Amino acid sequence: MRYHAQIAVVTGAGSGIGRALTIALAGNGALVAASDIDEPGLAATKAACDPGSVSTYQLDVADRTAVLAHADDVRRDLGPASMVFNNAGVDLFASAADMSWEDFDWLIAINIGGVVNGTKAFLPQLIEAGSPQRPARLVNTSSAFGLIAFAYQSAYSTSKFAVRGFTEAIRQEMIIERHPVTVHCVHPGVVRSDFGTNMRTADTEDRDKAVRLFQRAALTSPEKTARLILRGIDRNRARIVIGPDGWAAAALPRLLGARYTGLMARAGRLAKRDSPGS
Repeated sequence: MRYHAQIAVVTGAGSGIGRALTIALAGNGALVAASDIDEPGLAATKAACDPGSVSTYQLDVADRTAVLAHADDVRRDLGPASMVFNNAGVDLFASAADMSWEDFDWLIAINIGGVVNGTKAFLPQLIEAGSPQRPARLVNTSSAFGLIAFAYQSAYSTSKFAVRGFTEAIRQEMIIERHPVTVHCVHPGVVRSDFGTNMRTADTEDRDKAVRLFQRAALTSPEKTARLILRGIDRNRARIVIGPDGWAAAALPRLLGARYTGLMARAGRLAKRDSPGS
């Protein structure tokens, strides 16, 4: 029960990594404020946990006013948050030329805005709740796509590189100002969840191809991802890389520098040429 009585906030808790984190935190003694825009998904997450360990909140993380109000609700209902997992995210599979402005703005508002909103709303509580003996935790989910960029994922990579930069800057600020808060950036590879089925694409044909590609590429379960995230924060890892594809993404720019983009482009061209219906 290593998180006994700690107040943990998890966004995107209705499925995937968010659900697995909620279950793992509750199973290790935390009181979890689980949020998602998907109420049925939240209910299923709560049902998988011990009674009384999870409080659920319907929340659109892109709505700054709602996130600020959510922070007040959590403090009122449970107390000041000592662990915050800004995990909610969405995907857009489309070329930069074909994606719509509406889809781009939708993704940026959730993937970047949601992390910034959650961080700003809860950081005062984390500073209050932490101590040198038991620091509070701020955990922001980036992606392997925040370590290297992928074709047809320009919007998603933009958002996840931004999350990485934002999070790494805040970690330095907490150290400089001696606040009792550790800050962690998570970089999962493709995780087996319904994340791929919820992505937006430029057209239906692209969406079907993208979902199949996502399902074939998913190498790590949400449960293992949650375990590795919690192990990483317990060890105060600044960067928590998940899965063999995550580690490959971390290694490529170190080995090749910017030349990795040419290698990835050639591989993508071959895959597109050899795929059915291309």
